[in-house]
Amino acid sequence: MKRAAFDEIWGHGGPQAPRPELEALARWMRETPERDLGRRLQSAEATFRQLGITFAVYGESEAAERIIPFDIVPRAFLADEWERLSRGLIQRVEAINAFLNDIYGERRILKENILPPELIWGNPQFRAEVVGIRPPHDVWAHICGIDLVRTGPDEFWVLEDNARTPSGVSYMLENREAMIRLCPELFRQMRIAPVDSYPDLLLETMRSVSPNGCGRNPVCVVLTPGHFNSAYYEHSFLADSMGIELVEAADLLVDDDVVYMQTIAGRVKVDVIYRRIDDDFLDPLVFRPDSMLGVPGIMAAYRAGNVTLINAPGNGIADDKAIYSYMPEIVRFYSGGEPLLPNVETWRCREPQALKYVLDNLDQLVVKLVDGSGGYGMLVGPTASRAEIEAFRAALVAEPHRYIAQPTLALSTVPTMTEKGLSPRHVDFRPFVLTGSQGVKVVPGGLTRVALREGSLVVNSSQGGGTKDSFVLLPDSPAPGGSQQQQGQGGMIQMQGEG
Repeated sequence: MKRAAFDEIWGHGGPQAPRPELEALARWMRETPERDLGRRLQSAEATFRQLGITFAVYGESEAAERIIPFDIVPRAFLADEWERLSRGLIQRVEAINAFLNDIYGERRILKENILPPELIWGNPQFRAEVVGIRPPHDVWAHICGIDLVRTGPDEFWVLEDNARTPSGVSYMLENREAMIRLCPELFRQMRIAPVDSYPDLLLETMRSVSPNGCGRNPVCVVLTPGHFNSAYYEHSFLADSMGIELVEAADLLVDDDVVYMQTIAGRVKVDVIYRRIDDDFLDPLVFRPDSMLGVPGIMAAYRAGNVTLINAPGNGIADDKAIYSYMPEIVRFYSGGEPLLPNVETWRCREPQALKYVLDNLDQLVVKLVDGSGGYGMLVGPTASRAEIEAFRAALVAEPHRYIAQPTLALSTVPTMTEKGLSPRHVDFRPFVLTGSQGVKVVPGGLTRVALREGSLVVNSSQGGGTKDSFVLLPDSPAPGGSQQQQGQGGMIQMQGEG
């Protein structure tokens, strides 16, 4: 008989025998009437609608703007779990930055035959236009979202790396605000690491990588494609939280390789741009000439060292799932040590033996496009129809290099409010990692995504998933049954690397 997935609060013992370390949280669930939990959940969703916390669903004619469903039961990480995860995240993000710096520079990793060269040269995310550019402090991936899954008490796996424009941090912050307002008793019973200084930390990171000669107060902006973008709420939220301007392409111009923002008071020189626009659309003079979202000449300003672009153009190759499959080798090559966070076992369909195995076992595997995101272009074999499996089989045979495959993991669950009451639902986790001139810092929290459909492993919001708050418990959290004064939310736990 197949064993049930590990539940992060109930363990394998169920509601009556939860994990001892999280007894306080389990007791809160037992003692709070489900009607009360449901009322709080409705209040949170009403607030999210009022604030306009929505995302767009591309390709749907109705309900294009939605709120992401929120669940009132938080996920919790113990202090020692978080310390271990943080060390692994720092190691991985340092390796990602070293890898990007190398492939756009000396290319030692290719010269030493760690990666097959065609994986770089044939990759659409490799941008020859940025070869030879050195961003300030050699930081390419300033903001990373590393997606993790859990399969047991001590088993964490990296599912994928997001180094281009990782989204979701606004939901992390808004979810915490909702929990403090609706469930203040939890913050009295447990010491929970705060997350609300993330905007300050992000702005500090942006300023730390500004070009030389900008002075102590470089001008920073957030560049958005506009309000039709699925993550526009987040762009606006972050700019407002940091107290900086949210701009579109029409607000910027480049003159003599310097970027200026056009204001009613005249031109203002811009030093750092947190761009939420993909490379293809960033500069019509360099990338897609039909782009109406980009700023003509911005790449010339970047190459001249007059502006910092966050995240750096060209770093999308670190998101590629074929590159992901080599991350253990990449980490070893640049860190000199074993990866602290392992990859999920991955078959590269571009390799004949791997392709044969995948084709023979499609009904048991998860198959993904190497450049896919958002849950699109993916097959979950155990829940797919025969027609879906056969369609993927044909796609794999036609273009095997575009796909990787992974086993169907027994993702951990967290109790979630459903129409039938509290029930376990599968989750994943996206922590946010910032890299500036002072090293790598891990925000003590992140975005927990939950598959709201019973038995589903697909957590993406575009595919019907929801979110939860993510508690990181501080080392001096009370023993089960203890009590603490409510924690202030002004500080932030930071883990810093050596680089």
